[in-house]
Amino acid sequence: MLLASAAYVAMRSTAHASSCADHIVRIGTINAPDTMNPFATWGSFWPLVFSYDFLVGVDTQRHSDRKGFAKEWSVADDKLTWTFKTWPGMKWSDGQPATARDVAFTYNYLRGSIGKPDELNVGWNNTDGLKNIEFVTAVDNDTLQIKTKEPSRWPTDNTTMIVPEHIWKDISYADARSTFHNDPPIVGSGPMIISEFQQGQFVRFTPNSHFRTGQPGTAGMILQIFATADPIAQGLKSGSLDYGVSLTAAQWADLAKDPNILAGQSRVEQRDFLAFNTLSGKGVGSTKALQDPKFRDAIGYAIDQRAIVDRAYRGHADPGVGLAMPAATDYYSDLSDIKRHFDLAEAARRLDAAGYRDTNGDGVREDKDGKNFQLELITGTSSGTLEIPIAAVQLIAGWLGQIGVPVSVTQLDSGALGARVASPEKGGGGWDLLVASTYLSSSPHDILITGAGNSLGTNNRSYWKNDKFDELLAEVDATVDLKKARDLVNQAVGLVYTEAPYIMLCYPFVLEAHRKDCFQGWGTNDAVSQWGYFPFDRLKPVPAP
Repeated sequence: MLLASAAYVAMRSTAHASSCADHIVRIGTINAPDTMNPFATWGSFWPLVFSYDFLVGVDTQRHSDRKGFAKEWSVADDKLTWTFKTWPGMKWSDGQPATARDVAFTYNYLRGSIGKPDELNVGWNNTDGLKNIEFVTAVDNDTLQIKTKEPSRWPTDNTTMIVPEHIWKDISYADARSTFHNDPPIVGSGPMIISEFQQGQFVRFTPNSHFRTGQPGTAGMILQIFATADPIAQGLKSGSLDYGVSLTAAQWADLAKDPNILAGQSRVEQRDFLAFNTLSGKGVGSTKALQDPKFRDAIGYAIDQRAIVDRAYRGHADPGVGLAMPAATDYYSDLSDIKRHFDLAEAARRLDAAGYRDTNGDGVREDKDGKNFQLELITGTSSGTLEIPIAAVQLIAGWLGQIGVPVSVTQLDSGALGARVASPEKGGGGWDLLVASTYLSSSPHDILITGAGNSLGTNNRSYWKNDKFDELLAEVDATVDLKKARDLVNQAVGLVYTEAPYIMLCYPFVLEAHRKDCFQGWGTNDAVSQWGYFPFDRLKPVPAP
């Protein structure tokens, strides 16, 4: 069956004449899903988001016409007790009732693992934030109640994928976080159900006949997986693909000229950054200078974010500043009162003042132990994030070389990169600099988790730990007041900027394109949501002329 499916995909790519006939939407992506188990992966957001709902999620809070598992919700005057109404009469794709009891099961399944050796803390469905939950209970089939120990926006902001109790209730925690693959056909509540998965090649979907707004109008969907964006651009031009994402700037500009294609771009939550290995023990980098905020701050003056945007991203990004990205409109700040400016002479002056000088005149600085610098910068591809142009890395290496800090660059594939940036307890570390990205939601918690002390080796890629920062994050997690949350986020973001475990390079735009001749119902500038299944729940074939 897999050979037949692969052959069919290849056959369709040879001729556009039949591309509209089967009403199956083809998507091209460079994501690399590894398992269909949301408790065991960060790399499979696509395709899992097409088959599972969040309770509320990002899309619902931005767009009134996009709902998750919950139809409506409210918080009581105590700011602790949340009530959610789920869609009445909703069903899972296998026809079983999908109710508030499944939501309660999903959250309580995670809560039950907290503190155990097999705690569910390694995938999209994780225990983060659940320690602040007093209880989660289904009052009835349509009503869910969540009570937090302290005020928190977690009940609406979390990105836990709701799973059916009758499928998952007998899966052990050990299996859920590792060996249980959740093989297709999976049981979900989204519009498109994963029916076939060939790792590194494609994911096939069939329409959910029980979807709450009615069966989608297309005959199905195929997510084709590629190592680079080149075949995606080619597929859009030939008609073998209907939608492509993670395009390069050059491809996007070329596709925008095609009358059958609409190219769009939009701000998203991705942050591309330069991280320092701040470890002082196991996994330490090649020099103690990496642990020195003054050294890291000086390096910050040698990074020209505007040049990176203009030259590496061809203008398709916002220059980097702090942890909060422009897409997080409630929390973004340009940090004008403490913002650095690009100045190689100033960077050199600060390095001299901090004790990192070139005493022998060979053009290479020495650290405080008198040893020459030779920093290893690692980078590579990561599933689920937009590709970082190698030109950005080359610019950074060039600037650092000009101030006497030579850099060697090591490019790694996704698996090898993940192993290098893992926690020291899992064999990670040993590198000096990292150019990578993170793509989480715009909630206050997700903005700040990059610096969280309890996320070393996962979301915290610099291994940085600061008690004051962790206190601010704990306060953010315990408030529902937007003004207070904004103030706390600003304090935490400013602390990270000053201590400089990260230098934010930019906030890249999603560059995407879709054909207009086979399907209708696409969005406009942001044709496809990066946080849900819109518009694949409402696409329809273009009527035959």
